[in-house]
Amino acid sequence: MMKMYYRILFAAFLGIITSCGNNSSTTNNAAADTTTNRTSNTVKKNIVFFGNSLTAGYGLASTAEAFPAVIQNKIDSANLPYNVVNAGVSGETTSGGLSRIDWILQQPLDVFVLELGANDGLRGIPVAQTKQNLQGIIEKVRAKYPGAKIVLTGMQVPPNMGQTYATSFAQIFPELAKENNIALVPFLLEGVGGEVELNQEDGIHPTAEGARILAQNVWTVLQPIL
Repeated sequence: MMKMYYRILFAAFLGIITSCGNNSSTTNNAAADTTTNRTSNTVKKNIVFFGNSLTAGYGLASTAEAFPAVIQNKIDSANLPYNVVNAGVSGETTSGGLSRIDWILQQPLDVFVLELGANDGLRGIPVAQTKQNLQGIIEKVRAKYPGAKIVLTGMQVPPNMGQTYATSFAQIFPELAKENNIALVPFLLEGVGGEVELNQEDGIHPTAEGARILAQNVWTVLQPIL
């Protein structure tokens, strides 16, 4: 199933990048979208989800179905004092994220979930460059908010670029997590990648049901931190 997923993923990539670009006005508006902003006597902390179309909820009916919003529902059910901020932009690369992070850091944050890298892998960007960009984002977050907790979401790419590239790419995330002593979601798309019924027609982006599984993958790691 994963091989089928990877073939679909690579074949559809160029078309998706074009459509993501057309969708940028919507996702940019959501880039600093606070999923909930409830009036409460409790001062709530911010969890910023910084990522690409998976975070932005590309192709879903609304950002309310994207996995960060599903996590907000879990937070509310647990009566935890956190607001989720969806800072996802479709088509984003780690280079774009590094350029954008200073703007995002203008708002206070207490937890930072970093979900970038998939678009680098699909473009065949050198692994060392992707890792350097992600490291740069982590360092900027720590410089601005030293006490913030950071969660990194792991990603995998199809072997079209060669098995060596795919293996090296997958290793970026556990290496960065260990080197920076941050939490790691081993593979964000676990249980969703390659499952036709959990993905949209493009075979890349999860359906609302798939997004709920992504949320659970992240929640397993995030909940103990909160």
